[in-house]
Amino acid sequence: MLLKKIYYKILDLSSKPKAEIFLAVIAFLESSFFPIPPDLLLLPMALSRPLKWIRLALIATLFSVLGGILGYFIGVFLWDTLGQAIINMYHLNEQFNLFKEDYNKNGALIVFIVGFTPIPYKLITISSGGMQLNLITFIIASLASRGARFYLLAAIIRIFGNAAKNFIE
Repeated sequence: MLLKKIYYKILDLSSKPKAEIFLAVIAFLESSFFPIPPDLLLLPMALSRPLKWIRLALIATLFSVLGGILGYFIGVFLWDTLGQAIINMYHLNEQFNLFKEDYNKNGALIVFIVGFTPIPYKLITISSGGMQLNLITFIIASLASRGARFYLLAAIIRIFGNAAKNFIE
């Protein structure tokens, strides 16, 4: 029941004028340390504003990647202190160690896969900086994966509309 209340609250928020700013802030923060993924805002926003699905996906993509760049620099400059603490806080050490060894060799592919999947994107942003993956490679792979993820989700909502809303509810 609590989840349904939150869903309706987000749906209500989605129709407000400042909803896009809220989506941008959440997408930015989630990419480096915040626990709530922007998908939870993007989906109801696309439901309440179906004609703006492209704009909403663009906002989520751009601000997610900008936040990812912050996460990258957390990894570069603060890996030994803050970066490792964030990985520890979310209990992501095991996942982190799985791809640590060959990271730079397969970095672009790893960033793309993790950026598209439900694996926390912050894991890859901080790790990319901590392992000094080329920044341009990181940004391009992030734009491709986050864009694919958010545009796909928003397009599904746009295409299936009320059926998607009924499924979510």
